[in-house]
Amino acid sequence: MINSAALAVAASVVMHVTWNLIARHQARDAYPLWWVLLAHLVLLGPWGLYSLFTDVQWTPTLVKWVLISASANVVYFMGLRRAYECAPVAFVYPLVRSSPVLIALWSMLFLGETMGVFAWTGLLVSILGLLVLARVGGNAQDIRALPWALVAMFATSIYSLTDRAATAHIPSFGGLVGFITIGYFASWLALTVDLRRTNGAWRPNVRIGLPVAVVGGLCIGLAYALVIHAMRSMPAAIVVAFTNAGIVLASGASILVFKERAAWKARASAAFIICAGLLMLSIRS
Repeated sequence: MINSAALAVAASVVMHVTWNLIARHQARDAYPLWWVLLAHLVLLGPWGLYSLFTDVQWTPTLVKWVLISASANVVYFMGLRRAYECAPVAFVYPLVRSSPVLIALWSMLFLGETMGVFAWTGLLVSILGLLVLARVGGNAQDIRALPWALVAMFATSIYSLTDRAATAHIPSFGGLVGFITIGYFASWLALTVDLRRTNGAWRPNVRIGLPVAVVGGLCIGLAYALVIHAMRSMPAAIVVAFTNAGIVLASGASILVFKERAAWKARASAAFIICAGLLMLSIRS
């Protein structure tokens, strides 16, 4: 089972990197998250929802997890959008991905999951690397994005915890995709309403290419479904921490493939710190 979880995390990381490398080259005015969530709803939503409603025995507890997870997803995407309006992805995203510490705390308090001192140390070291990466990617003005990034980070910890709890009620992978789809639909609606309020239109004025939307829609849904699947047999905080390997790979690709050499030594050092922390986690998990 652990091997299955490790493969799920590895596949998720590959999809995560693919989506991030594509997204970094999209115009900010296109609001690629809006298009990619829509693509997920069209491409994977029907299958996922069918599996969810046919494979799952609905209970009040599962309904509670669905509602909490969907609400946290809305807060996450709205916080992420606000943060991106104030600062670049290079500053915001590492901060948001620092959620495993909160996830570990919630898991210990509410799910009874525990980790040893060595695992906690590895987790904290990996988070230190993320904070270094954020510092390299930002400047003094980007601090305006900090409150929104923290909101998104907190929301990530909440939906990760509820999604981990929901796995006990959802036996199939398709059901997990359906579970995610409910949260993504709520988030897409919230982004649409926000677009209407701020831009006066129900969709972004700039479109992204169809291949980008298709690849992004498949990656954003399947990658996170694999993460939840891995949570069946691994602590949620460790699973989410391991997915941060995608940030390391994306940073390496930006330096080596896309020749983005600005502050490359500091970025490489941050990636090394993240890897060191993840190595410690892998030894003790």
